Amino acid sequence: MLGRYPSGNLTVGWIPIPLWTSWSRIVTTSLGPIDLPDWAWERAEVREALRARDVGAVFRRVQQYAGASQTRIGMAVGMTQARVNEIINGRREVSRLDVYERIADGLRMPDDARHLLGLAASRERRTGGAAFDLAAFPEVVRVYAAQSSAAQEIQQQAREAQQLDVLAVRGLGLIGLNDSLLRACLPRDQGGKGLQVRIALLDPDSDALTRRAAEIGESAESLASGVRLTEARLRELADTCEVSVYRYRMLPTWRLIRTDDTMFVGAFDVGWEGHESATYKVMATPHGPLYRGFRRMFQAIIDGAEQTV
Repeated sequence: MLGRYPSGNLTVGWIPIPLWTSWSRIVTTSLGPIDLPDWAWERAEVREALRARDVGAVFRRVQQYAGASQTRIGMAVGMTQARVNEIINGRREVSRLDVYERIADGLRMPDDARHLLGLAASRERRTGGAAFDLAAFPEVVRVYAAQSSAAQEIQQQAREAQQLDVLAVRGLGLIGLNDSLLRACLPRDQGGKGLQVRIALLDPDSDALTRRAAEIGESAESLASGVRLTEARLRELADTCEVSVYRYRMLPTWRLIRTDDTMFVGAFDVGWEGHESATYKVMATPHGPLYRGFRRMFQAIIDGAEQTV
């Protein structure tokens, strides 16, 4: 509550505040910034609102994902509730850089979100260094230490997807077995409606498979049998989704899982299985090259591959 301290200062609770202190400073100091969950900043609608500098849309998502009232948002960003209401309802726009900075600070925006809004990263502001403008290329939104760290998010994305593309070597751990990462995410009772699945596996009869087997210390026969088992298990899905399986013959480099406009990208190397690789979450953006490049690469592999299912 506000009151008057014996010295003539205002008080918030029992804390004396000098009379010259602005209301925005009082409320921001007393309650502090709003913390949104990390995934909220990765939502396509939030990123689009930031890119368009649509603060009203950002505030509406803060209400949705943080459960914050207009008053609470105002306290965090140094505005009155009435001003926040005007912005949310499109009666006022934000144009001043210092206000954008205050909003970013009050919502604890991560650096990639700040870049989308056209602001320097927090570290760049502190050091005074030149900002590296990532606003047009904010594609890599998260990096996981390995596929297992991303498993829950991959499964959630797959369950909601209309399209699923997979580029793998044998694919048993991804989609070939009942307890694999993606198998349980595929529809079993929808008659295949709404889901298109394309799987690219390494040709079991290719020289590339023999070389890959040597790289990971496995016999070519064992690796080839794993590919064939995955193909056989994928044929079982023909009645539950629209599934196509292809054999490619090049030495594998990238491991891809694409769910609509999101990709999870890992890599193969000598002695290094794809699921052990760091996994990058890459999202489609209007001008970013990574998502477009990986999708183009996958399509080129499919175009040159032999379809088996």
